[in-house]
Amino acid sequence: MANKLKAGDTAPDFSALDQKGELHSLQDHKGKWLLLYFYPKDNTPGCIKEACSFRDNFTELKERIEILGVSGDSLESHINFSNKYKLPFPLLVDKDRKIIKSYGTDGLLFPKRASFLIDPDGKIARVYEKVNPEVHAEEIIKVFNLANLSKTEFAKKG
Repeated sequence: MANKLKAGDTAPDFSALDQKGELHSLQDHKGKWLLLYFYPKDNTPGCIKEACSFRDNFTELKERIEILGVSGDSLESHINFSNKYKLPFPLLVDKDRKIIKSYGTDGLLFPKRASFLIDPDGKIARVYEKVNPEVHAEEIIKVFNLANLSKTEFAKKG
């Protein structure tokens, strides 16, 4: 990754619209755990698996963490992808790739698949550079289960 962010770094701020036209910024998630996950392209096999895995585990995940997906796809593409797979979380539109570049996930044609677990103070707690899209949601759940803490408790001890 170009900017090589690591655990302990301050997460780069961002501001972008999601598939519903709602604006999201890092500041909106202050005080909460956030998983910012980058994926190459809507409606491609690996991206479908990853998004659907988050969807299928969303009930458990949303109790502890907020999820934002990011790709360089258009608003229309995100709307289609979200509706087609009934995704219950925001997908940020990053056509100009500002967020993608600031997190160092820019690839040659598409963003690299990577995730950043951001703590309630806006610091990067973990970087996932090698993501298996089929099990990534379970991997995130495991982090919180191993700590045996809720979103708030994990924030206090994290």
